[in-house]
Amino acid sequence: MKIEILSVALVDIQSGQHFYEQQQEGLGAYFLDSLFSDIDALLLYAGIHQQFFGYYRALSKRFPYAIYYRVSEQTIQVWRVLDCRQKPSRTVDALRT
Repeated sequence: MKIEILSVALVDIQSGQHFYEQQQEGLGAYFLDSLFSDIDALLLYAGIHQQFFGYYRALSKRFPYAIYYRVSEQTIQVWRVLDCRQKPSRTVDALRT
């Protein structure tokens, strides 16, 4: 099985990295390492998470982010990586687009 990260999810990750790098130098790199570690863990745990709006949702271990993904026969597709601190309506809107 392989992991495919869609371009919109990469934009989400880059936005988070930029935010955390603004907070403290080096924190953006730590954010990236943590998120990609969480995404890599999907190779073992894909499909066991609760579903929301037709996507599985895995929560990041270190940051308040949720990884929304779908599983097909041979691919785990990461659709969005969203900040859990935003208004729930913004999450719903992001998942519907």
